[in-house]
Amino acid sequence: MENLTPAQKELYDWLVEYINVNKYSPSIREMMKAMNLRSPAPIQSRLERIKAKGYIDWIEGQARTMKILKPHDGLPILGTITAGGLVEPFTDDHEKLDVVSMFNQPNCFALKVVGDSMIEDFITEGDYVIMKSTKEAKEGEIVAARVDGYGTTLKRVYFNPEEIILKASNPKYEPIKVSPENVEIQGTLLAVCRLGY
Repeated sequence: MENLTPAQKELYDWLVEYINVNKYSPSIREMMKAMNLRSPAPIQSRLERIKAKGYIDWIEGQARTMKILKPHDGLPILGTITAGGLVEPFTDDHEKLDVVSMFNQPNCFALKVVGDSMIEDFITEGDYVIMKSTKEAKEGEIVAARVDGYGTTLKRVYFNPEEIILKASNPKYEPIKVSPENVEIQGTLLAVCRLGY
């Protein structure tokens, strides 16, 4: 999909927010006011170009029928992940973390960290970890791993023939040792985002 120009993106972002809040599309006059324009021509031109690029559509000749075709950028935040013991696995996404411009890769998701077991890797409570969804990991990689009967945890993974070791970087936490059939790698760490600092 072709990228929007800055002027088109400004209008598109405003449209996404307006339609999400109001559940219907704005009038040309409302768009002119929001973009600080006195003429409808620039709005109509931008709308046509945004539509041509596949971001929006509308029914010709009918007012307030515009709809957003491209979901607003953002990684799904699937839940929290413990950096301490084990917690219940994540299920549904409830909000989005707007970092797609940095991590524009397929199969990515974000988790909010709870606990301090990965503090020596500079991952602290309240951070967001950006994960690549995968069932495989290399020795020593930081992973989101689901342990049967316990939940999901963020740890470094190590492989032995008879067990998988999930190791915290904080020395006050004991390694979690489980048989391979009782653990599932759900993703590997791509990045850590710390907001509000």
